Amino acid sequence: MKTQGIHRGRRPLSATRVGVLVASVLILAPRAAFACPVCFGANDSPLALGINYGILAMLGIIGVLWVAFGTFFLYLRRRARLAETGELPPARSTRLADADPLHAAKAGPHVPRAQGGTI
Repeated sequence: MKTQGIHRGRRPLSATRVGVLVASVLILAPRAAFACPVCFGANDSPLALGINYGILAMLGIIGVLWVAFGTFFLYLRRRARLAETGELPPARSTRLADADPLHAAKAGPHVPRAQGGTI
C-alpha cells in the first residue's frame, strides 16, 4: 500500500475550484452582509449619529491637546525671555518648613544630606 504523503488520498483544491467557490459565495451572499447601513447611504440612522458624535469627541480631544501644548510652549518662551533680561522671579521653595513657619519651629534646623532630613 502506497502512502501519498500528507494528503492521504485527498486531492488539494485547484485554483479553479477555489475561484468558483469564492464567486458563488459572493453571488449568493445577501447584500446586507457586505456593509453597515451608513455605508449604504442611510445617513439618518442612529449608527450614523453615534459615529458623528464619536468623531466630534476625538476632534475635541485633539483640540484640547493642541491648546495645552501651545500654552506650555508660550509659557516656556515667556520664561526664557524673563531669564535673559534677569527679571525672572526667584524660585519658590518646595520645603514644607520654608512655607509654614510653625512646621519650621517643630522640625528644627534643616541639614542637607544624601537622603535629606533634620537634626
